[in-house]
Amino acid sequence: QVQVIESGGGLVQAGGSLRLSCKASGRTNSDYPMGWFRQAPGKERECVAAISRNGISTFYGDSVKGRFTISRDNGKNTVFLQMNSLQPEDTAVYYCAADETHGSSWFGTSIYEYDFWGQGTQVTVSS
Repeated sequence: QVQVIESGGGLVQAGGSLRLSCKASGRTNSDYPMGWFRQAPGKERECVAAISRNGISTFYGDSVKGRFTISRDNGKNTVFLQMNSLQPEDTAVYYCAADETHGSSWFGTSIYEYDFWGQGTQVTVSS
C-alpha cells in the first residue's frame, strides 16, 4: 500500500502562483511515477502533469503548458507542482496519484493508470 499526501493548496488571485507538494510512502523507500490531476465541479478529472520515477520524462496538459512545472525530489519521495500565472479556470481540487508497477521512464496520464490517490487539495483562483 502506498500513502499519498498532498499539501499546498489555497486561495490566490489571478496571475498569482502556488506550489503543491505530494509525498508518497510505501512498504519500501522507493520512488514512484506520479501524476497531478484536477477536477472542477461538474467536470471530469484530468491530468495536468505527470513525471516518471527517474524524473526524466514529464507530461503537461495543453491548458497548463508554459505555466505549470512538475518536479521531484527523489531523496524525499516528494513531487512538486509549481503553478504560475494562475487563472480562474484553474480552480479545482488537485489530486496527486502514484503508481508502483511501472518502470523508471514511465508516466501515466489516465486516472486508470494510477492505483494510489491522495485526498485532494483545493485550489481557488479569484478574478
